[in-house]
Amino acid sequence: MPEEVLQEAQENLFNYKGAGFSIMEASHRGKEYGPVHDAAISNLRKLMNISDDYEVLLLQGGATGQFAILPMNLLGEGQTADYVNAGSWGKKAVKEAQAIGNVNIAGDTSSDIPTRMPDNDRLQLTKDAAYLHITSNETIGGNQYMEYPQSDAPLVADMSSDILCREIDVNRFGAIYAGAQKNLGPSGVTVVILRKDLIEAGNSTIPGIFQYRNHAANNSMLNTPPCFSIYILSLTTQWLLDKGGVTGIQAINEAKAGRLYAAIQSTEFFSGTAAPEYRSTMNITFRLPSEELEAQFISEAAAQGMSGLKGHRSVGGIRASIYNAFPEAGVDALIDFMKDFEQKNG
Repeated sequence: MPEEVLQEAQENLFNYKGAGFSIMEASHRGKEYGPVHDAAISNLRKLMNISDDYEVLLLQGGATGQFAILPMNLLGEGQTADYVNAGSWGKKAVKEAQAIGNVNIAGDTSSDIPTRMPDNDRLQLTKDAAYLHITSNETIGGNQYMEYPQSDAPLVADMSSDILCREIDVNRFGAIYAGAQKNLGPSGVTVVILRKDLIEAGNSTIPGIFQYRNHAANNSMLNTPPCFSIYILSLTTQWLLDKGGVTGIQAINEAKAGRLYAAIQSTEFFSGTAAPEYRSTMNITFRLPSEELEAQFISEAAAQGMSGLKGHRSVGGIRASIYNAFPEAGVDALIDFMKDFEQKNG
């Protein structure tokens, strides 16, 4: 989270703009919260250049909830949805969709080492598919799409871990969804960007709370929204606008990742785990010569204030997550620590 955002939230925590109460206490129908809600949506539209052909929904349940809700709405009876499985999150999305309807695995690199995305020109796509689903950035494997696949079917992307990290053309997508807790704000709110024609054609036989059309018709207030999470979302997106928008943060992200990958490549002591053409700018994954050295690296880094470097339990190794708000100075500190650690243990 950006420090400036946390500081502003702290200043207004007990008394939001003179209202006499916290925004956490405000009614979602009250005059204090309404502008916050509208600002979050407006900021997202500005940052991503989202046209009026799309709805921007602020929902709950995280990306995991969307793994099920999306096919409930968009995968009709007798239809097939194409899915790319390129890692742990793609696999989870496939599993949930298979509980709803027919799923074709168009590409599967989930077991590939080094980690990678499937080649776009080798995807086995279904004629008249309901949609093609991808995970744009696999946080555990550190593999990220550099170019999105082409499909006659609507392209749907889980962008939970790389939304707003770089410029994209929203018009290429039928739907984009993202849990907020990486680049947008705290957990509790999920951003869903949906083409209006897909909403209108969606399944109307599922319970109303799960129908996108009902959330769109009620400005994402069909039920009580996660007001505080949306408040932080509004502040974070304003912070991004003040940073020069997505273009500005993309340059910073590429510089941060470039320096860290260069440090990994400069020695045989560290080895990256993602194929170079698919290396994530958000999650840099690498290994050391032994698991014992990795455990020592993680422990000594934590002692110096660098926490969260342990790779996911399913793959091990080291993972440096350098999301939008992660400072450049933090990357430089990690690189200095890596050099020092190698000098002492290489």
